Amino acid sequence: MREVIIVGSGPAGWTAAVYVARANLKPLLFEGDEPGGQLMTTTDVENYPGFANGIQGPELMDVMKKQAVRFETEIISKHVVSIKKIEGGFEVATDTDTLQSKAVIVSTGASARRLGLESEKELYGKGVSACATCDGFFFKDKEVIVVGGGDSAMEESNFLTRFASKVYIVHRRDAFRASKIMQERTMKNPKIEVIWNTEVADILGVNEGRVTGVLLRDTEKDETREMKIEGVFAAIGHEPNTKLVEGLLDLDEKKYIKTIPGTSKTNIPGMFACGDVQDAIYRQAVTAAGSGCMAALDAERYLAEQGD
Repeated sequence: MREVIIVGSGPAGWTAAVYVARANLKPLLFEGDEPGGQLMTTTDVENYPGFANGIQGPELMDVMKKQAVRFETEIISKHVVSIKKIEGGFEVATDTDTLQSKAVIVSTGASARRLGLESEKELYGKGVSACATCDGFFFKDKEVIVVGGGDSAMEESNFLTRFASKVYIVHRRDAFRASKIMQERTMKNPKIEVIWNTEVADILGVNEGRVTGVLLRDTEKDETREMKIEGVFAAIGHEPNTKLVEGLLDLDEKKYIKTIPGTSKTNIPGMFACGDVQDAIYRQAVTAAGSGCMAALDAERYLAEQGD
């Protein structure tokens, strides 16, 4: 039986691995279907401390992985299909293997909801983004659009006006579902213009390797038109990757794992959660890494209390 198994390999998972390994607990980490998580689709990361000139998302994940390996973290490049509570610990299974552990750290992250366009995939990180806080700086004095109608879309749009010369909100209906205060703040912002009853049918610029515009479709008249634009932000929400622990751990109304405030502890002793899978608010690489540290320390203390 292992001491600690970590499920997920983003900033939270790798940080947890470094701390667990340095405590000489020889962690085993499952990378999952998307090793490195959301940062693998992010080009320039300029807000992670310690990199004065910025760093590429995949490069940052590679550096973290190498650090975890240096302290003898064992890595398995497989997807975990189930976690079960058993006597004295947990059973973690993939399609081919079943392992046991006294403690489990869940760091499976969250996935940004996408528009579902092929061009969106091609241009992700080349003008298409799902995080204004991460990428807003790269759109200084440019015109961008934000797709969505909830609080996330309002927050992203207002934030982007710090950099962009103009922000268009594209919404498929004629009314927002965002809270009243967020709507008022948005409508008062002189740099924001709303395009109602419209959806993005395609993103242009695949051949150029950068966003050059969008194809908009009027949802009432079913007419299309092209619009020049340099950035597209999808603000239609995130989905935490919690299917693995549904029915095992307590989840909130948005399906994020509930943790005891100020800790990474879940409702089951010995199971800990860190990163975006339990954070619906900040969703930053640095906060994920911080919570990965918390989970490792919580797991270490838990094992010590068990006499290990």
